[in-house]
Amino acid sequence: MRLFSPLFRAGSLSCLLLAGVSGPVVARAAEVAALPTAPQATTAPVAGRLNGAPDSFADLAARLLPAVVNVSTTQTVKSGSEDDDDEGDGGDDQLPQMPNFPQGSPFEKFFHDFMNRQNSPDGPPRRMQALGSGFIIDPAGYIVTNNHVIRHADKITVTLQDNTVLTARAVGHDDRTDLALLKVESKKPLPAVHFGDSDKRRVGDWVLAIGNPFGLSGTVTAGIISSRGRNIDQGPYDDFIQTDAPINKGNSGGPLFDMDGNVIGVNTAIYSPSGGSVGIGFSIPSNEARGILEQLRKTGKVSRGWLGVRIQNVTQDIADGLGLSPARGALVAGVEKDGPAAKAKLQTGDVIQTLDGQPIEGKALPRLSAQLPVGTVAHLGVWRHGKMVDVPVTIGMLPEPAAEPEAKPAAAPKGAAEVSLSALGFSVGPLDAAARQKYNLPSGQKGVLVTSVKDGGLASDRGLREGDVVTEVQQAEVTSPADLKKRIEAAQKAHKKSILLLVHDADGLRWVPFPLNGEDTP
Repeated sequence: MRLFSPLFRAGSLSCLLLAGVSGPVVARAAEVAALPTAPQATTAPVAGRLNGAPDSFADLAARLLPAVVNVSTTQTVKSGSEDDDDEGDGGDDQLPQMPNFPQGSPFEKFFHDFMNRQNSPDGPPRRMQALGSGFIIDPAGYIVTNNHVIRHADKITVTLQDNTVLTARAVGHDDRTDLALLKVESKKPLPAVHFGDSDKRRVGDWVLAIGNPFGLSGTVTAGIISSRGRNIDQGPYDDFIQTDAPINKGNSGGPLFDMDGNVIGVNTAIYSPSGGSVGIGFSIPSNEARGILEQLRKTGKVSRGWLGVRIQNVTQDIADGLGLSPARGALVAGVEKDGPAAKAKLQTGDVIQTLDGQPIEGKALPRLSAQLPVGTVAHLGVWRHGKMVDVPVTIGMLPEPAAEPEAKPAAAPKGAAEVSLSALGFSVGPLDAAARQKYNLPSGQKGVLVTSVKDGGLASDRGLREGDVVTEVQQAEVTSPADLKKRIEAAQKAHKKSILLLVHDADGLRWVPFPLNGEDTP
């Protein structure tokens, strides 16, 4: 079983899984989806609680089960294709395994030849099956699930609690949040559930999860909200509810309920060294999912607000380098050319501390700005050179990601003018034509090239790599290795605790703080 899904790359939680279940080949594994509100009669809180703890979940489960469905998909995949190799729930252990026959026996040769034909790029197309969960949010037949459950599906089938089987069509999907909205046609109104206010639910509150783990329809599990606001590096809008209600592969797209029967989350991922539940699951909050699903229902796609800045969290080292206290806000590491922030004159090195008057942290800014309507004016409270300024920004529409340029062959750069910054653990050299070619840097790139990084040094610990480019020191441009060294020495003479370097790497621009005593502070 593969411990990684494509949605969770190395560098995040090492054993994150999505929760879908695959058949003969693989379908993704994730959990949860949220639902657009549907008119519902007000439901009274469940009776029989002692000091807030339910005596039983039976009445609540009986009322909610009919609205939770099994989502099954089929897909034709040619052997050796990219989709055939997609990582998902089950991974390799969903593929046929050759039995252990005696070496050299006719059966061994038969099965060996059969497996080679199945996995050959010239082999015949195969049918993939995947199972996940979903829930009905409107009696007219709108159903929420995860995008990875239905991605590339040729056919989508929904099975209701009473074993009624309906064919579904995809109304729309959103890759960034892994949500999808389906529609089925039914001769009679379907049982539906509705969203609650996820912001009102606190750590320690009881929750109920219903889904189809491992294809076992109508499975009910209970637990509590273990934490809020979890960032698991699934994407820029992470704000997960963590729960210990057991959820497994196949729970993808299923609902997380509060004790009043409201959907407060869409189960999306689990942390699992073994592939099974260890009591750490993650759900998309209903307040985030609701807006996405409403857009999918109306237009079949999602448009998001966009500021056009690259940001990072303000650490204590960064705050010390900027003279900022306390250490909070979103540090601007780059401004997109011709984007909303550029038009509003936002600058690299600004620290965004409020959005429309509300204090923010760096990790929350992409999610909050994405929720703003395109064309509206937002007011940013920006800390700039020791002063707070108000910066009005007209929100733009988030563009689709551009295709990456092809890499170019390279020759080694000259090292004649290299400067060693041994206390910081790296050396720099001039950014000449040979360096641009070797590291595939654009002709307009300015700064100083990182030519080597000491293993285990400060630079290595901060993610600096050979081929990175230092463009600014303390918000002032540097154009040569000597210039960089001079500015660092000036900061040391001024008795600064740390210094900030603006570094351009493979992912873009980011601020990197370095303590000037050559040691990390506790």
